[in-house]
Amino acid sequence: MLDGKIALVAGGTRGAGRGIAIELGAAGATVYVTGRSTRRQRSEYDRPETIEETAELVNAAGGRGIAIRVDHLLPDEVRGLVNRIQTEQGRLDILVNDIWGGEKLFEWNKAVWEHDLDKGLRLLRLGIDTHLITAHHALPLLIERPGGLLVEMTDGTAGYNADHYRLSPFYDLVKSAVIRLAWAHAKDLAKHGATSVALTPGWLRSEMMLEAFGVTEENWRDATAAVPHFVISETPRFVGRAVAALAADTEKNRWNGQSLSSGQLARIYGFTDLDGSQPDAWRYIPEVEEAGKPADATGYR
Repeated sequence: MLDGKIALVAGGTRGAGRGIAIELGAAGATVYVTGRSTRRQRSEYDRPETIEETAELVNAAGGRGIAIRVDHLLPDEVRGLVNRIQTEQGRLDILVNDIWGGEKLFEWNKAVWEHDLDKGLRLLRLGIDTHLITAHHALPLLIERPGGLLVEMTDGTAGYNADHYRLSPFYDLVKSAVIRLAWAHAKDLAKHGATSVALTPGWLRSEMMLEAFGVTEENWRDATAAVPHFVISETPRFVGRAVAALAADTEKNRWNGQSLSSGQLARIYGFTDLDGSQPDAWRYIPEVEEAGKPADATGYR
């Protein structure tokens, strides 16, 4: 499906980035995986996942994974990354901007005057500046051939984020700004036959989420005893399949500038999560959870 395609998953160490890298590999792509966590050196997250592991999972899925340590806040490192891709491959077909790193920085339910300012400003740097720096250096290579795809990963959809305060002014700004970035990039990329979209997973069963709930992927449903609405959650591979489907779509430009979700695209492209379901968290949350109804994913997965 994506044989011969070259992808860069910026921020592919864990979570959605890892799931996307694996599924692009499963579709046949060569995937450059970047991040700051390696087997030799961890980022300030101090978590065990590494970019080398992600690259190995890409290989196991049938693609070719190439791990490169990059701090996407450093323009010289990003420039060097893109130069290497150009030298080794001569092209870039898919850019996924999933750079984040802010879970330990934002403080829920605190107004801007209560929130730690240094942490808040660092959040903006990690969640917005990194995306702009990466786009600045990588998009010139992407547009050398028509049909390129830029995916700006975020949390929430344009409509949901417009109507809901995300419980921190800094977090709210970052996740909404990325949606707007995808829209703005779309205006420029359309002239070159390329497509830009914002994409969100639903309630993601990332490594950190599973750990926080004290479960594993094998027994994740046990967490619904304490958090019933976790029943709508999805694996990182689900949003990975969304990206792979977009990348393989010869008419992907119909989505240019739009804000999309994994559940929405599953209904259109027909892919499923690893358990064969199609969880649609961004319909479920307002229609069931926020409506005060008992947890029941019937009709939503």
